[in-house]
Amino acid sequence: MIRGGTGGRWLGTVLAAVSVAVSGCAAPVDPERLPGVYRNDEGGRVELSADGTFSATRVTTGDGPEQADFSGSWDYEDPSSGDDFVYLLIEDGGLGRIGGIQLYVDDQDTLFFRSDPDGPITQELSRTS
Repeated sequence: MIRGGTGGRWLGTVLAAVSVAVSGCAAPVDPERLPGVYRNDEGGRVELSADGTFSATRVTTGDGPEQADFSGSWDYEDPSSGDDFVYLLIEDGGLGRIGGIQLYVDDQDTLFFRSDPDGPITQELSRTS
């Protein structure tokens, strides 16, 4: 009877450990499914097109309340490089600079901006189409 009790506790411990490990794993992002329109309640909108172009309207990419509109091309970055993100190469718009910005991928349906890779989210957008 003692042996059975020990085995039961061992099985319970293993199942608990597996449950914790699995719950911490997010499903991988499929770059082919990223194209679409993402919005938030403040009027921010990002559209990632299947042809590799994007448009962003009323997005907040930094710490301040300033919103910007810009467009250009996008490319999904390999997740082995750290956090999953979409690199937005800005070709036209109101950020006051030429270059690019990272749009982080939380999951297949949620994207967000943050000015500092280790800082807080400045704007989150959810898929609408």
